[in-house]
Amino acid sequence: MFKKAVEAKAQQRLSGADRKKLKRTIRGRFPRASDADIDALLPPKAEITVSKFQNRVHVYGVEGGFPLFFDVDGRGSEIYPTVFALWKLPEMLPYFMLKGGEVSRFVIGGADLMFPGISVAAEGLPSFSAGEPWAVKVPGNPAPIAVGSTTMSSAEALKAGLRGKALRIMHYYRDLLWQSVEGHYVANSGFLEDVVLEDPSFLASNQPSDSSEGATCESDVQQSCVNNENTEGSIDVNGAISDACAASMQNDSENAAKEITTDASDLKSTANVDAAKLDIELSSLSIEDVDSHLDRCLLQALHTTVKDKDLPMPGSTLWSNHVLPCRPSGITLDIKKSSHKKLSKWLQAKSSTGLITVKEDKYKKEAMLISVIRGHPEYLQFKPEKRPVEKVVQAGDSAASESRSQKALEVVEVYKSSVHVNPIFASVGADTGKLYSASEATDIVFKYIEKENLVKQTNKATVVLDATLCDALFKGAIKKGSTYPTEIHKKDLGATFINRMQAHHMVTRGGESVVRKGVLKTVQIVTERRQGNKKVTKVSGLETFLIDPEALASELQKKFACSTTVAELP
Repeated sequence: MFKKAVEAKAQQRLSGADRKKLKRTIRGRFPRASDADIDALLPPKAEITVSKFQNRVHVYGVEGGFPLFFDVDGRGSEIYPTVFALWKLPEMLPYFMLKGGEVSRFVIGGADLMFPGISVAAEGLPSFSAGEPWAVKVPGNPAPIAVGSTTMSSAEALKAGLRGKALRIMHYYRDLLWQSVEGHYVANSGFLEDVVLEDPSFLASNQPSDSSEGATCESDVQQSCVNNENTEGSIDVNGAISDACAASMQNDSENAAKEITTDASDLKSTANVDAAKLDIELSSLSIEDVDSHLDRCLLQALHTTVKDKDLPMPGSTLWSNHVLPCRPSGITLDIKKSSHKKLSKWLQAKSSTGLITVKEDKYKKEAMLISVIRGHPEYLQFKPEKRPVEKVVQAGDSAASESRSQKALEVVEVYKSSVHVNPIFASVGADTGKLYSASEATDIVFKYIEKENLVKQTNKATVVLDATLCDALFKGAIKKGSTYPTEIHKKDLGATFINRMQAHHMVTRGGESVVRKGVLKTVQIVTERRQGNKKVTKVSGLETFLIDPEALASELQKKFACSTTVAELP
């Protein structure tokens, strides 16, 4: 899930209703966690944020903290705790215990967990169903190293002889989700040090192998340890290892443990000092300092992310998507701790200086950023900071635009043989179950005409209808009492023949293609008036063109600075 780098396309705070819904989902998904446990992870008075990624994953966490839960499809049906959350509540999920440290090397390298790598207790394999969330632990350490979803039930596993894939790993220790917050996390969290830094053997036994020494695991038959420095050994299914490999692993683990213990002690002391400095800095910020940070963040946003094409822009969008991401590392901006107290008053104050133009929306009662005066002295004197993050975002945007250009939409009308025209297809040996384009279908009927020699000799543009062709074109379409035609013009023959076939359409976007029966249905756009002068625009039929409604709703929300919702049609 987090093997490849994916940029978050949006981040926002959850409303009160969404917070309650999230807690209800977590409570139903993880019955082992009590209400007190959930409140410990998501405090009632703390701000909870959601980061929406381009692969539809939603990541939830406390604002300014670390990610706690992630939703695979963004619909709340497949939500999992992160390793961070499991370190606070290790018993939130049932867990599989690994046979040894060598197996964990592959798990934290991104490989799925296989049944031969699991240590089964004396009482037997625990009971579980397919699709359940389970954690992974190593012997001697209570902290889980990964979380995933079971691929089969316990009954199916026993029937298969405890072979094959046991757990599809969703998130693991030191993956990209971990790395994205690791620096901030070490400096601002205590229990990371308590769990990892005070138990360096966890890191020593769970570090990925170096380039000079590799290890491979054939989990269905055996696990093998390979040392490129002329030391070889093997680990069988029961976990017995040869003396040479055991001695090599023991020496490596001891050396790694010594190094990590030294580094951990230095890191812990440094983290404590940094955290103490950070607490002093945050508590010593005066009102003037907050105002100064607000002004700098606004100027940074106006120089880097706020474009004239995006205006007008609601004040809330300016604050959440542009000003907050420009704040310095370790600084939490709160408009209530400034001299302005409210976002609208702060924007009006900056408008009075002439830097920006702000106007209040009389319907939404919200301050709107209308324009940026880029010739203002304050704007010209400010030198924006060059941040490496911006390059990554730009690279992600270019990759996204390139992928969108590759996903060109192609719609083709195709036709399938029906009971009316089946005799024509059978006569020329054509496949009645195949899909044909309009030109290919027309060629088939003209092959039949050529085979039966039905072209009128005195007028080459006219076709004489025999019984088979007449029934194919007109049977059931002529009213009772009317006479059937005896001939037809060639220019009318193709359209008449195609109308007697079953219409289909094929939609292709990128590598995805789908064929549906019937004519192509168009996208319906309807505007309705709600109470007062409010209007809502309803769009339906997007699935016909392989458009994801969730992704489009997110794009429209940013493009038009409006609220969007996705609901199923009745």
